[in-house]
Amino acid sequence: MSLTLPQSALSRRRVLQLLGIGAGTAALAACAPSAPSSTGAAASAAAAGGAKTDFAFSSWSFTEEAAAPALEAIVKAYQDQAGVTVDDVSFPYNEYINQLTLQVKGGQFTGAAHVDVAWLGSLAAMGKLQDLSALTEGRGYTDAALAAAQFDGVQYGLPWTIGAIGLVANSEILQKADIDPDAFPTTVDAFEKALKDLKGLGGGLIPYAASTKAAQLKDILIWMETFGSPLVDGDTVTIGDDASVEAVTWYKSLYDQKLIAADVDRFDARSLFAQGRAAIYDDAPVGRNAVQEESPDKDLGSKLVPLSRPVLKDGETPRALVWGGAIAVVDGEGAATAADFAQFATSDLDTVLADYEVRGLPPVTTEAQQSDVVAADTFGSLFNDRITATSTSNPFWKFTAYSQIETVVAEQVQAVLVGKTDAKAAMQKAGEAAQKLVG
Repeated sequence: MSLTLPQSALSRRRVLQLLGIGAGTAALAACAPSAPSSTGAAASAAAAGGAKTDFAFSSWSFTEEAAAPALEAIVKAYQDQAGVTVDDVSFPYNEYINQLTLQVKGGQFTGAAHVDVAWLGSLAAMGKLQDLSALTEGRGYTDAALAAAQFDGVQYGLPWTIGAIGLVANSEILQKADIDPDAFPTTVDAFEKALKDLKGLGGGLIPYAASTKAAQLKDILIWMETFGSPLVDGDTVTIGDDASVEAVTWYKSLYDQKLIAADVDRFDARSLFAQGRAAIYDDAPVGRNAVQEESPDKDLGSKLVPLSRPVLKDGETPRALVWGGAIAVVDGEGAATAADFAQFATSDLDTVLADYEVRGLPPVTTEAQQSDVVAADTFGSLFNDRITATSTSNPFWKFTAYSQIETVVAEQVQAVLVGKTDAKAAMQKAGEAAQKLVG
């Protein structure tokens, strides 16, 4: 990603004006470092209920039309409650981590920062994140959610929405191919047969809108794990082992059979799926709103069905990648109040449930998960049972160079897909390059 993209910052008041958010919307919300930055002073001060001060809150969701109103409602509710001003800073998701890193390193940003859980390790390595463990007590966060927002055993973030990335299908299209959505194939071989049956429907349908662009080909990692590769053993990268080669060989066969398509990333997949041109794709729960909004089929929401990822052999546990966001706190001006805001946004029941009704993102407290609002969401419940329940973190996330590692692997997989090299040679090269990045 480029580090020279424009650093646009949107003020909260200006966004309110642009979106027309007022009282009605406000009601919506009624390498690791040797030690955590300082000693968790901001979290401790917030937990002790000290005087509130103005602070900044950074999130990519302020740039997203569907998500921005929900975040603005949360910010306004806290602002009114605490009597402070919250200045928001935002960058589009694809620019976000680079821009946030630059601002944190340069001392230009302090306060609360919305982060992908995958980024915690690299951000923590700068030594400027607070240990927020003092703010987790008595708030009802699930153990799994807390673990997802930790790095090297330290609570560098308060979990906000924790779920997974898994397979999502259009049940209507599956049924046209005589595939029962509630009895979907459980093995890789049976899954491939189902894709062939879907291709047989014709009309240019893409059976599986899998990622094939280098930018998103990190998705292949979960298939490598499905085929039995651990990816990492301690600090040793195992890519290049038989399982990773077998997984990429299989993926290439899907590509050659046109069961998956060329030049597809997550956003392309959502568009293809929304238009009814793809039957299955990979996504997190957040994708539900995106595909429904883009689809000409106003009933698409009722046809969405989460699917457990097929396994190599019956009896194995389906693989899924943990996905989610957390709120971290960067040391400096306003950090104590930023930490209090992080706790409010992630664990206040009314706030969390109002956010869920708008964005449908999985909450992280037991009370919210057991609420009627969440229980009534069939898609969300099935996604949790079939996908999130067996999800695991990417083992590369523990390395600060995880993004570069994913990139070198993705580039080699793409080379295989387009016929420039074979899977064995490519995975050996990817593994060696990744190992150098591990150090």
